[in-house]
Amino acid sequence: MSRFFSELSDSVTYEIRNSESLATLKTFENGRFDLVLSSPPYNVGKEYETKTSIESYLESQEAIIEELIRTLSERGNLCWQVGNYVDRGEIFPLDIFYYQLFKKHGMKLRNRVIWHFGHGLHASNRFSGRYETLLWFSKSDNYIFNLDDVRIPAKYPGKLHFKGPNRGKPSGNPLGKNPSDVWEIVARDWETAMWNIPNVKSNHPEKTPHPCQFPIELVERCVLALTNKGSWVLDPFAGVCSTVIGAIIHERNAIGIERESDYCSIAEGRIRDLREGKLKIRPITKTIHVPSANDKIARIPQEWVNSKALFKVSDQ
Repeated sequence: MSRFFSELSDSVTYEIRNSESLATLKTFENGRFDLVLSSPPYNVGKEYETKTSIESYLESQEAIIEELIRTLSERGNLCWQVGNYVDRGEIFPLDIFYYQLFKKHGMKLRNRVIWHFGHGLHASNRFSGRYETLLWFSKSDNYIFNLDDVRIPAKYPGKLHFKGPNRGKPSGNPLGKNPSDVWEIVARDWETAMWNIPNVKSNHPEKTPHPCQFPIELVERCVLALTNKGSWVLDPFAGVCSTVIGAIIHERNAIGIERESDYCSIAEGRIRDLREGKLKIRPITKTIHVPSANDKIARIPQEWVNSKALFKVSDQ
């Protein structure tokens, strides 16, 4: 099941700019955006990037980061979602490298969020990667943070103070409690384990030809917590503009910069479908599928059991 939107605010403005990020960023005035939310190229050789050394990659990214910070408002937030760069089987966790860059330019890390997903390529010489990280920075200590918009239900909402001047009164916030900094977003439960948002693969309702597509529900959670209605949101590596879509759904203005014209065309089509109520979006409260014991593909094949192939252990 997917959800559809047909009543988007006429006051919301968005732009999709088919251009290079650095050149376009230089045209924006200081402090224009309340949120920068993006997933930059990982330097892994996708069709929209040229693989180079980790040093050269980070040098080119730093020039963009300087411009992003300049265009961020004093109350603004920046969310940078990254995975790993792999070189000849060696892992380079990009969030570690990026932390140094952002800290060098005065940004303050508020949370390092784990995004967990259940599907991906299977590794053969190391454990299969099933998570990426999202670094949330603020430009100042007076940053936008709408906690009430992301509160979760209290475990014991009826708990009362048992002594002191508030004895007999509720001990928790009636709107719910503050989620921890490690989330599993399943059926609106933001408290346990990890951000368990499925990545956009072939059976995901939001899938387009883009090879590394951002899930809209990840965008929405950042937008709700870290911006206000009417805020401007920027994605300098917009792809098919999931960030823009997540922003305008919640009455934020948005600009996406994308150098590949084909992706810009797809993005415009997605936003047109959104306005017409035809865009399929995975529900923000939908649980992750768990196969039942009756699913054929969830059972061990009988021929394996008969041969005991699963239980052979090498002496090597």
